[in-house]
This record gives sequence, C-alpha cells and structure tokens, in this order.
Amino acid sequence: MESTVQSSRVRRDEPMSRHTSWRVGGPADLFFRPASIGDVQRFVRELPPEMPLTWIGLGSNLLVRDGGIRGAVVCTSGLPREIERLDELRVRAGAGVPCATLARRCVRFGLGPAAFFAGIPGTLGGALAMNAGAFGAETWDSIERVETIDRSGTIRQRSRSEFSVGYRFVAGADGQWYLGATLRFAADRADDAASMKQLLAKRSDSQPLGRPSAGSVFRNPPGDHAGRLIEAAGLKGAREGGAMVSDKHANFIINTGEATARDIEALIARVRAEVGRRFGLELEPEVRIIGEAAEEASS
Repeated sequence: MESTVQSSRVRRDEPMSRHTSWRVGGPADLFFRPASIGDVQRFVRELPPEMPLTWIGLGSNLLVRDGGIRGAVVCTSGLPREIERLDELRVRAGAGVPCATLARRCVRFGLGPAAFFAGIPGTLGGALAMNAGAFGAETWDSIERVETIDRSGTIRQRSRSEFSVGYRFVAGADGQWYLGATLRFAADRADDAASMKQLLAKRSDSQPLGRPSAGSVFRNPPGDHAGRLIEAAGLKGAREGGAMVSDKHANFIINTGEATARDIEALIARVRAEVGRRFGLELEPEVRIIGEAAEEASS
C-alpha cells in the first residue's frame, strides 16, 4: 500500500507481541500507530476496501494468535491523550487515553465516581468497545455520546441511545470505531485521591499485576464469579506450556515467560472444559481472541 501517511509509522510484519499485555502474538501485515485524528482519516481512506482492519489500544484485553493478523492494525495508543472538562459534570476524552489517566484527572476535577476507571488496564477506546468495568461500575454507565469513524474516514457524533449495552457487551458500532467520548459523572469528592489509592491497593492485593496477563479472562456468570468457579475446580496453578492460571486470582492467566498464544488458548479451553464438567456451566471469554494460528499462517 502506497500511503501519504508518514511511512515511518506504518510498519510491515510488526510482531503483535510488542503490543499486547500478554506479550504474545504473531505479526500484523500492516501496523499503524497514528499521531492524530487526521492521520487516522488518511490511513483508513487509503486502505483497499477488501483489506481487513483491526483496531487496538493497549492490547490489554486481547489474545493475538501466533500466526498474526492479516490486513491492517490501527493502534490508538499514540493518539493525543486529550481530556477536556466541558462543564461541572462532563468531560470529553479521546480513545487513546489510558483509563487510569482518565480516573486520576476526573478525581482531581472532583468527579469522584470516575475513580473506578483506575481498575481498567486499557484505553478508553477499548473500554467503550466492550463496556469494560471495575469495582462494580461499567464504562457505558457514564457515557453521553461517542465519536466514531468509519472506513471512509467519516467522523460521527452518536448518542448513548443509539447503542445496545449490557455486561461486557456493546452493539451498534458495526463498521465504525471509537475516537472518543463525552462522559458525565456526579460531582462527588467523597471518592477522592485517597479513596482511589485504596481501590488500587485492593486490586494490587488480589491480582497478579506484576506478570504479563490480559486481566480477567472470563466473564462472571450470573450470580457467581468466574474466579471462584475456576478455583473450586482445582485449577489454580494449572499450566499449558508457559501459560499458567494465576495462583493469586484464578480468573487471570499469566505468561510465565515463554508462553505462546497457543499455550494460552489451550489453557483457556482446558479451564472452560473443566468448569463445564464440574459445574455444568460454560464460561464465556471476556478477552478477544483474534488472528491466525501459526499453522494456518504458514500453509
């Protein structure tokens, strides 16, 4: 693809292991980390219509298979990390803003209910795509409107009412990707910086934050917790190659250092099968699994 976008930021055969929190994943055919919305518009307009397009943020809820990703990948983490206070209760933030940064800024604004974003490891764009949550709150609880872009580079302002939203689920953005959002919070200083630190300390005590992982692997089934079921099935510490179910939090799978995506996917399948056998319940992955297996890529 000949592009007018700066070629230094369009890479070919870029290892996705550099861009996912699990530190695994084969190469993307094209990888682009835009520095501006204009960059994004030019890039998507110039892509051949038949070329698949994948969007990522910090890669914190993503398993890319070892054969990599065909087509183009847009990584929004390089976009300006803009957070603008619109009025007493509302802020606008770009898709590339890390959720932890959004939480800290909003708490400084006196918008304490935003503190829960500190528990989401990815960017706002990724949180919008899956309605990510933490500490009992979810992203779309606070959304007034979002900004999206399509393959033609057209940018739209869309209201919350145009989307169907549920637990770790959002529908209504087919063929469009998030560039930012306007969020509304209650003015509440009760959840101040000290409270946010307490939330983060709780997270640190209960989750294996020092090891490569993708956060919670499975959705919580109604009325229960995936971590409890996995632990009750005796799977804490279970391994497939270099992948291991965390002995600190059973809904985390960590890369012990030499894991492949195949190891992780095999462990996910093993956990689902064992929990299903023991409890008659099928766990649903919360992480996105994309790309090709290594055998498929080489055939």
